[in-house]
Amino acid sequence: MKISLGPIVYFWPRQQVLDFYGRVAELPVDIVYLGETVCSKRRELGIDDWLELAGQLRAAGKQPVLSTLSLLEAGSELGVVRRLVGNGEYPVEANDLSAVEMAAAGPGFVAGPHFNTYNAATLELLASLGAIRWVMPVELSRDSLAAIQAQRPGDLETEVFAWGRLPLAFSARCFTARAADVPKDQCGFRCMDHPQGLPLATREGEGLFTINGIQVQSGRTASLIGMIPELQQLGVDVVRVSPQPTHTGDVVSLFRGVIDGRLAPAEAAGLAEPFAVGGACNGYWYGAAGMVAVS
Repeated sequence: MKISLGPIVYFWPRQQVLDFYGRVAELPVDIVYLGETVCSKRRELGIDDWLELAGQLRAAGKQPVLSTLSLLEAGSELGVVRRLVGNGEYPVEANDLSAVEMAAAGPGFVAGPHFNTYNAATLELLASLGAIRWVMPVELSRDSLAAIQAQRPGDLETEVFAWGRLPLAFSARCFTARAADVPKDQCGFRCMDHPQGLPLATREGEGLFTINGIQVQSGRTASLIGMIPELQQLGVDVVRVSPQPTHTGDVVSLFRGVIDGRLAPAEAAGLAEPFAVGGACNGYWYGAAGMVAVS
């Protein structure tokens, strides 16, 4: 089983991103997703920067994948996707069907977690268009995954989002700008004030969601590190860790320890819990509410 590092979904300063990937080169991850998936206004790094990072990470033994936007709203954004798809060296993670259409003629693409890939028929379609790997939607359960895996095309890899705040929804409106009472087009890049999102609580003060620009995330951190043996039995090829501003390396090391048999899953889950921002959850895996933690 491989470990992937998902794209950075928050808006960090340029140097912080470069420093982060400098450390990633030394981490025991196999696949690294690079690029902006949330908001096209986040331009601390451009396409050439992402390509340069991809080259550095490939030299360090990693498999780079270039991720695309999850919600496309303008022709200029389509142009960026087209350039990413046509990079000529690295596969792309398609998070919108327009990216699939562009990538279908290429060497293969990863179908990201934002597609409604809920059955084997959808997998067959994606595979016929050139998908080499699919990422299970975060709201599916282990039973749903088992049913899909039983009919999965043989040459298609499966990846599961196993650590991080769950990406739940996108909107044309910017929630962070609204929270700051400024227009979306004049946001002043307020997302940079919240390097791991802006917590959103209920009236009773209970953590519920996390605001990240136009994205809504879970309030808790999903953790499937204790389910590694189940994931292996289900034939999952890759587990994804979503980057955080701190402790990403610690989390990756715990995942590697379980996969390599050096750590018991329950022990690793306990060691990872302090790194779970907002507390850990795994409800979706068991077919329950996503925000709950099932023992």
